[in-house]
Formats: sequence, C-alpha cells, structure tokens
Amino acid sequence: MTGFFTWLELYYALEWIIRLSSLFYVPLRKTPAAAVSWLLLIAFLPVPGLFIFLAIGRTKTSTWRRDRFAAIAPDLHRLAAQLRQGIPAVGYTEQVAGLAEAIGHMPAVAGNSLELIADYEDLIRRLIADIDDANRSVHLLAYIFADDQAGTMVIDALARAAERGVSCRVLVDPVGSSRWFRRINQRLRASGVNVRASMPLAPVYRWTRRDLRNHRKLYLIDGRIGYVGSQNLVDPDFIKGIVNTEIMARVTGPAVASCEAVFASDWQIETQESLAEAIKVPESTGKSVLQIMPSGPDYGDEGYRSLLLSLLYMARHHVRIVTPYLIPDDAVLAAFKALNQRGVEVELVISTVGDHPIVRLAQSSYYQELAQAGVMLQVFAGGLLHAKTVTIDDHTAVIGSANLDIRSFVLNDEVSLIIYDRVSVQAVASVLDEFVSKTVPFNMERWQQRGAVLRLAANVARLASPVL
Repeated sequence: MTGFFTWLELYYALEWIIRLSSLFYVPLRKTPAAAVSWLLLIAFLPVPGLFIFLAIGRTKTSTWRRDRFAAIAPDLHRLAAQLRQGIPAVGYTEQVAGLAEAIGHMPAVAGNSLELIADYEDLIRRLIADIDDANRSVHLLAYIFADDQAGTMVIDALARAAERGVSCRVLVDPVGSSRWFRRINQRLRASGVNVRASMPLAPVYRWTRRDLRNHRKLYLIDGRIGYVGSQNLVDPDFIKGIVNTEIMARVTGPAVASCEAVFASDWQIETQESLAEAIKVPESTGKSVLQIMPSGPDYGDEGYRSLLLSLLYMARHHVRIVTPYLIPDDAVLAAFKALNQRGVEVELVISTVGDHPIVRLAQSSYYQELAQAGVMLQVFAGGLLHAKTVTIDDHTAVIGSANLDIRSFVLNDEVSLIIYDRVSVQAVASVLDEFVSKTVPFNMERWQQRGAVLRLAANVARLASPVL
C-alpha cells in the first residue's frame, strides 16, 4: 500500500511539474489565444496534454528542413532579381507587393495573361489538354490526388507525357491524399512519373509536429503555364453528399517562373534535387500584373495572415471574402470592426455544408461577433464553395489555397496569386458575383434560436479553434 501511494504521489508531482513548466514555455511560443488553449489542456490533463503538445503544439519545422530551405534562398533571390527587372509601378498597392515579396521572395510582375476557371470538370479537361501538349516538363503539387475518375484521367495524361519523354514530377501531401496515396504512388511510378510525398509521415524524430501539411495546389506545364487556386485532383463529390465548387487561375507569362520557384523549393526540400537553375522566365503574354506568394512555416509564421490584414486595412469601399473555413483570430475580427467604423462594406461568403464538423462548430461560434462587426454573411446554397478568394475594392484580388483560419495563417504551406491590374480584378469580381447569386443572407434570428446542445458544442469547439 505504501508503494502505491508513493507512485501516486510521484504522478501528482509530475503533473504539477508539467503544469508549472508549461507556464514558462508555452506562452513564449504561441499567440495569446493559442497559449490559453494549450495551458487549459495541460492544466486539466497534464500528462496527455504534454504528449499532444509535443506532437502538434509547435509550429517550427525540423532543423534539417530549415537548413535545406536556407540553401535554396540564393536561387530564389537570383530569380527574383531577373523578374524584378520588369516589375511595373503598382500604385497604391506597392506596399502590399513589397510585403508579399518579403514573405514569399517573389516580386510582382507585368506581362501575364490570366484566365479564370470556375467549372470543376472544365479545369480537369484543360489541365489534361495542357499535359498532352507538354514537351519538356510537368510539375504537379496537390494536397489531394485521388485515383477516382478525375484523378485517373490526370494519371493517364501523365503516363502519356512520360512515355513521350516529358519529365514529370508530382508532389502529393500524404495526409490529404491518405485514402489514395499508396495506389497513385504505385501507378505513377509504374508509368515513369517521379512522385514524392510532401512532408512525409517520417519517424517522429524528423518532425516537430506531424500535422504541418503542404496545402498548395500548383500545376505547371513546360515552365510556361501555371494553374493556381483551390481545386485538388479529385472528383468534386469525393466526400459523400458534398459537391465542391472551386476557382482556379490559369496563368501564362513571367509569373509562371515564380510558380516554378515554389515547386522547385518544395521539391528540393524533399528530394535534394535542384531544379531552380533550369527555371526560365517566360516572355510576356498579356497585361495582367500578378504576384505569387508562398507562405507557411518555411517562409516565416503567419505570412498569409499578414497579407490579409494589410489588404483589409487598405480597403476604402468594399471587401469580399470567399472561404470554406472561417476561424478568424482577434486581429482579423478587429480589422472587420475597424472597416465597419470607416464605412467599408465587408461581405463574407460561407457555405451551408462542411466536411470538418469540429471546424464547422467552431466557425459558427463567430457568426454573432461578425454580424456585430457589420460583416454581411452570405451563405452559398449550392454545396461546398471551396474557393478561397479575396477582392479589395476594384484594385486587388487574391486567389489561392489559403482559408481564413489559424491553420492557413500559421500551420499549412499555402500559395496565393495576388492580382493587381483592374481588368483582371474585375474578372475575379464577376466570378464571385456568380457565386453570390447562389447565396442567401445568413439568418441570424434563426441561428440564435438553435438548441442549447449546439450552443455548448460550438463554444467548446471555439476553445480549440486556436489549435485547429
């Protein structure tokens, strides 16, 4: 009996050591909201909380990964210098362009053509046609790559390209593609395609946390065509009962070199094979002024968040944000309130359905605050609007892979296409008008009448929102 009490006392002592130690360690490495969430978890469940924190509580990648990324920096700087030779004056968005370059290393460039594709099946057809026309290289980076109907069509196109002698490289996130990764890996390798896992689930000692994911969608053909946006290589209804609506930008011109630089960086980190020296800046194809901004732990914390806040505070008349996942932090909420006080109209387009129940519950806990901040919530009624898009007045737009949530702000590797010329921004606005035509205003009165269980669940989920 004495031994039992001794072990129990030792366990209690261990719990208090963990609790007290966390007070010194956690707040120094987290935002206040995230620190409070982690401290609460560790206070109530010290030992399990410690293991969870060690697994997913820190946002830094491994030292070896940071060293590899640092080794790529000179190549990125050389390419940026080449691109910068033709950089145009972008007027009152020049500060945003400078911020985006400081975050992602690539400057804004003129001379591009931009085509927006909001038809899911058309995107797959266009991508396959471009792969079938490839002569030199095909580089695909996807969060989800499946071997369903859409994915198989892309796999077959890659096989045809590889048979012609085209160099085909594919980076796939093994978590986003977990249901299909083993099969597509085998099929692509058998076809002569060089396929690698992005941020593979290696032994724990290689990674600081295993939920830092590569969420980018970037499809590149011959270094002259680039697709950037939100659509994965999977059927639109790959989740039963949910149909995805997306938006992708097909880009030609000098900005494609920046896209290739993002892929080359990710590829070199995973394989140590350098592709940067082979990147050529394409000739001018149009008048669009574009900038590619990668973000994520390799590029410094909260890159997309910094861009979004800068854009919000620059707005004078109207802001429209389309996002499938909405977990704003205090800074974003404060920006919305400030915009309302300045008379700027803020429109937020969300969806009636979601594929992550906990995230959806946490999201719902912000609706009243958003309404009180003057935000107009519009609910897309045609399935899951998975597009991630922002327009600021009539002068700046963003299309990419980043959501308005903590994960895209801090944890995921993302890529954003920033659009500065008014013709292209208007084209984005027109597509968003089509999305908005399929929305209904959020019914705040009905939402406030929801049951006590849903209220409690949303509040509990919100406590976890800083770490989702």
